[in-house]
Order: sequence, then C-alpha cells, then structure tokens
Amino acid sequence: RNTALSRRTVQIYQQIGLWSELQSHACRIDAVQISEQGSFGRAQLKREEEKVESFGQVMENAWLGRKLLLAAQNEPLITLIDNADVVAVEQQDDGVTLTFNYYDGTSNEGKGEQQLQGSVLVACDGRDSTVRQLLGITTKDYDYQQTAIVGVVETDKAHQHIAIERFSPAGPLAVLPLTDPEGDGNNDYQNGFRRSVVWVCPKGEEQQYLDDDAHFLATLQQAFGERAGNFTATGRRGAYPLMRVLATSQVKGRCVIMGNAAHTLHPVAGQGFNLCMRDAHVLAQMLSEQIEKGADIGDKQMLKRYEKSRQTDQKRVILFCDAVVHGFTHSNPVIKLARNVALVAFDKLPNIKPLVATYAMGLKS
Repeated sequence: RNTALSRRTVQIYQQIGLWSELQSHACRIDAVQISEQGSFGRAQLKREEEKVESFGQVMENAWLGRKLLLAAQNEPLITLIDNADVVAVEQQDDGVTLTFNYYDGTSNEGKGEQQLQGSVLVACDGRDSTVRQLLGITTKDYDYQQTAIVGVVETDKAHQHIAIERFSPAGPLAVLPLTDPEGDGNNDYQNGFRRSVVWVCPKGEEQQYLDDDAHFLATLQQAFGERAGNFTATGRRGAYPLMRVLATSQVKGRCVIMGNAAHTLHPVAGQGFNLCMRDAHVLAQMLSEQIEKGADIGDKQMLKRYEKSRQTDQKRVILFCDAVVHGFTHSNPVIKLARNVALVAFDKLPNIKPLVATYAMGLKS
C-alpha cells in the first residue's frame, strides 16, 4: 500500500523535523491528469502553472510506517506499549483511566489487566475503533458497494512524476508515480517505471483481479489506454472494502477520537490520510498552548473548540469525495455529459484550477 501526501502534510512533517528521514523514498507529483473512460472530458494540473514545488508526494506505507515508528521509539517523552487490547475507558472530573490487557508476545496468555491514567485520551484506533465503542459514540455508515485493489505496477513508459486519475463505470482509478526501489524518486535521472495503483471495482468482483496477474494488467490497460504506456508487471495486491464511517461526535468529555476512528473516507483523490494529519496537527498545537499556559490539557471546553474548528475542513473533504464518487459512477447520459463539460470547463476557465489545487494540497483548511 502507498499513501499520497499532500503539500500540507509534507509541511507538517517538515515542521516536526521528520521530512529529512522520509524524503528519500518520496516521489513528487508534478502534474495530475483527470479523465473519464470513453468520454471527451479532460483536465490537467501542472505545477509550473500553479507555481508550486509539487502537488504532493507518494510514499510506500512500509517506509512511512517504519520511519514514524522509529521516531516514536527514539522520543524519550513517548512510551510505547504494544500487543495490548483496550477493555475499558473511565472518565473522572480530573482525568481518564484506560484499562487494557497486555500480551508479552510469547504466548496468547494475557498478563492481566493494567491501567494508564492521564488528563486526556486521544484514540486513533481505526475504522472499527474500540475506544469509540466504549465511549458510546455512534457512527453514520455508508457502504459504497465497492472494493479497492491496491498494489504496485510497472510500465514501459516513465511516469515523469504524473498522477493519472481515471473514472470508469465501476469507480475511480488512480495511477501514481513511485520511487525506484533503490533510491530517491525526486531524482530526475531515475527511470521511474514503478507506479502505485488504486483500482476500484464493484464488491464481489475483486478476486479475479487478485488471482490473475495477466487479467489485472489487461484490465488496467483497457481502462487507461496508452496514457501510462503499457502495463508490463504487477506485484502482490490487496483488497479493501470501501465504507464511509463518520463518528457522530469526535469529542466526549476528556476523550478525542481521531483518524479513521473519526472519519473513514473513500480513497478517491487521496484525501483521507491528509485530513487526519491536519486534525492531529491542530490538536497538537492546541494542547501545546494549554501546556504553555499551565492549563489542563484535558479541558472539555478546549477539546470542544478543537472539534468545532475542524468541522469546515472535514465537511468539505467528505462532500468532495462523495460528490466525485457518485457523480462519476452515475450512468445517466445527461449527467455524464454534464460532468464531461465540467471537466473541460475546469481545464479551460481561469481562476478555477488554483482554487481546486489549493484545496487538494490541503493548504486551505
């Protein structure tokens, strides 16, 4: 799996001193091409026209996760407790108590219940968040009836740092530039034939694309045409059912839920991870301000201010993702004509591209 990092996410990593560790395996996006299979609509964003260094970076999750874990391990103020299952959350007037079962990794036998106490609890435990359920926070769920197949492919045409977003009747597809295995994807002298692919298909059809490399490559070729060149090889692929899961509240007392626990989105346009990063950055700033003032970092009013401050950015991203997914999978010929006219207008009319590019890069929140 790979992640597209927006410009704002890259800026956050720079501010906290981690980008120098991550950059060697990041591949910048210089241009974004958008089109619909079998239609006339086309649009393109170019970094030169938008006067930006790049629209973002693409990085393999294995590298990103390894470097972030190492940073956490090397931070003396962080204590990592792995192999633990949270079983209870209790809130007091002046703190939060977290109860968990700890496993030492040598057997399936737990080492008994243990507890942690703190002023605030921030839970980033995924779409099926245990903490969210223990807090009694409900969700609004929507099943897209789609499955995302993700992996890495190779083409006979260099990617030239171009991301391709392609819409098909089955769902949105994306091919993103990746680094070569040995080095820095920002190096212009690299060949750059590796690409990250996200292929969305109707639920129930995914197994044929997982089992048969030749069929998967042929299907990609049919969907993308010659835009990426010829698809020549593919690695192992994973399949992930697509659901929108939105928590009805992201703060309860001294507890904050964040990341996919708060909002799990469709992967179209790669907005989900970057939205989570902006959430985390804002909360970290607000907690730092509380510490500098000598105030309570679990102050309920402050945490509610955090929740309110993130609503505009979150709602905009959620609406954008759903509009793109539903708008480009609708088979009505009138709607299909309208969206292709809109693509052409987006490509030709002045002042629209900079606005959309700013939002996509996470620079306006």
